[in-house]
Amino acid sequence: MANFTIADIKALREQLGTGMVDTKKALEEADGDLEKAVEILRLKGAKGNAKRADRSTSEGLVAAALNDGKVTILELNTETDFVAKNERFIALADQVLAAAAAVSADSVEAALAADAEGKTVAELISDEAAIIGEKVELRRVRTITGDKFEIYLHKTSKDLPPQVGVVLAYTGDDAETARSIAQHISFANPTYLSREDVPAEEVEKEREIVTEISRNEGKPEAALPKIVEGRVNAFFKQVALLDQDYAKDNKLSVAKVAGDAGITITDFARFKVGA
Repeated sequence: MANFTIADIKALREQLGTGMVDTKKALEEADGDLEKAVEILRLKGAKGNAKRADRSTSEGLVAAALNDGKVTILELNTETDFVAKNERFIALADQVLAAAAAVSADSVEAALAADAEGKTVAELISDEAAIIGEKVELRRVRTITGDKFEIYLHKTSKDLPPQVGVVLAYTGDDAETARSIAQHISFANPTYLSREDVPAEEVEKEREIVTEISRNEGKPEAALPKIVEGRVNAFFKQVALLDQDYAKDNKLSVAKVAGDAGITITDFARFKVGA
């Protein structure tokens, strides 16, 4: 009989995030030697990485870190929430974030090529995925520069790591309002900072759509320009942060709240796992 206990299986699963059956088989093959079992699971996992390439990675976490006057934010994905909350996966995210922040990575490609203690981040993720036994994917990375920052990480479940992350870059001294606006971003999900940042072709496409909708509703032709402009303005309030109604007081715009607080928002990023 193999020299291991249920407690050994549990400890190894918690360490690696591996499945019950695979963990038990590895311990049997290693005759209860935990270090040897880890190697067995690692080799088995490496062979399985290619088979997992097409699997969906809808779970994971968002993490952010300040480094040398910049903030790097990333989304690291895996297949199940069981692995997403595993200490090994969370430690991997910390390693990936540190490596990405060190090179101010502003793309997945730049982050994957970054050095992570003698290997690339891509190699690190591949090696850890082999041990974890699930597909692991770096989905998004962005580095933001600015004068001051507010980082807001939100847990949608108390049992999971942060699922929504916001980085707000700003000038001014009202950190409390900056944090409140970062929380607003996590909820309201703007795409652009201001209406001037919305691509002209996107605005024109929206204008065409609301014009057709208004005509189909039988609106008078003479009234169309005013109606269309009203609906385009409503579109800006959906996608442009500064135009949005402030979540804590919808009688105020985010621009008004920021202005009254003496802060200027210069950039932001919002990542949500799987979105």
